[in-house]
Amino acid sequence: MTGQDSLKTLPLGDLHQKAGARFGGFAGWSMPITYPLGVMKEHLHARQKAGLFDISHMRLFVLSGQDAEVALAKSCPLDPAGIELARSRYTFLLNPDAGIIDDLIVTRLGADRFMIVANAGNAAVDEAELMARAKGLDAKIEPLDRVFFALQGPAAEAALVHAGVDTGDLVFMQGIEPRENWFMSRSGYTGEDGFEVALPGADARSLVEKLLADDDVEWIGLAARDSLRLEAGLCLHGQDITPETTPVEAGLLWAIPKPLREGGPFVGAEALAAAIATGPARKRVGLKAEGRQPVRAGAQIKDADGEPAGEVTSGGFGPSAGHPVAMGYVRADLAAPGTQLFAEIRGNRIGISVARLPFTPHRYRRG
Repeated sequence: MTGQDSLKTLPLGDLHQKAGARFGGFAGWSMPITYPLGVMKEHLHARQKAGLFDISHMRLFVLSGQDAEVALAKSCPLDPAGIELARSRYTFLLNPDAGIIDDLIVTRLGADRFMIVANAGNAAVDEAELMARAKGLDAKIEPLDRVFFALQGPAAEAALVHAGVDTGDLVFMQGIEPRENWFMSRSGYTGEDGFEVALPGADARSLVEKLLADDDVEWIGLAARDSLRLEAGLCLHGQDITPETTPVEAGLLWAIPKPLREGGPFVGAEALAAAIATGPARKRVGLKAEGRQPVRAGAQIKDADGEPAGEVTSGGFGPSAGHPVAMGYVRADLAAPGTQLFAEIRGNRIGISVARLPFTPHRYRRG
């Protein structure tokens, strides 16, 4: 069996084939990388109208039971009791060293019921960790079998409504179950207003057909999804954040309630408090390259004296920004915006400067 043959296939894979998608492997799945429209036009279409992304490779879990809040508090640096009904929170599964096993979106669906959205490549590890941390509690972790897609861009809400989906009064980082076996949140990975919808396969095919009949909606592949999230300054697990990265150096402490930064019942609490007290030796920053040549993940960063300064973790060209965009980690003393550095690429030096994130403004519907 070849590597390509061993990849999992999306439930709507045949629709992507009919749409002319070019496929590639990602997190164990055969994913649409681009469509005939092309990466640049796909990217701009999502910014200007509405892009449809198949994210069925991602994993949804329902956490339920009388001790669901307790299990969640043990699992993540989160205050479950403080999450209101239909409210979503960005959080993490940490290891004992406060490294990020995965970043998650958690939504309260009921008094003792939560939806957890996890990254595809970490699904098996996440499930095992969640079950281990809920052991001995009245809490059940249930993986869901759903088609999952995102509709992103300024025309996303109108397209969903036109397709017969009532978006209600949802605002950014809220989620509901609008129909039986459906889950819908106002969230996404592009910096644009938009929605993520999980639903049974039969319902998904019908809805996708209706959405694609709208002139404002186009399929968008993984390549454009990456350039969109990079412009928006959003981390990709496995690149910008890893089990060796703490929320402190990643600049993600904003997602952790202040009382929990000093300790809590979650795994990694002691290490997190120590990392906060010590301060980061390196920091995640935006990086802007001189000229038009992008700097890619893995490029080494040097300071003005040629000494090691850090590494690029994500990089490419930003169609909306109009210039190369990147993120990476640099020594804490070099993390101020405007700091001049350079990257080494195949023996060549490319000047880069530390830039503020995001590269393009977020346009979430906050209410």
